[in-house]
Amino acid sequence: MLVKNLKKCPAFMSGDKVILRELLHRDKGRFSFRYSLAHAKLPARRATLPHSLKTSEVYYILKGRGMMYIDKKSHRVSPGNVIYIPPRSKQHIKNTGNMALEFLCIVDPAWKKKDEKILS
Repeated sequence: MLVKNLKKCPAFMSGDKVILRELLHRDKGRFSFRYSLAHAKLPARRATLPHSLKTSEVYYILKGRGMMYIDKKSHRVSPGNVIYIPPRSKQHIKNTGNMALEFLCIVDPAWKKKDEKILS
């Protein structure tokens, strides 16, 4: 059995400038997962840097409100929304609210730094 507590997962700043805490990753721990799962927190009125991943990604919005940008499309997002991000898509998310935007990130196959490219 594996049970993890978010507060015990170290926080770090990702390449696209969001605060992440990795909950599950195939390269960390004794369990093997195909995907990775992280908790993301974006402060009020901030945006992540445009970036792309070689892999697919899913966001699940937990708290706050924002605007999701994928390639040339955008959509307002709020708690309960699930966003699928196809591989190699140009993406970023903007927090449009006055509180932190929190969401889960599932990357399949598991996130690797070499698979992420920060775009201008």
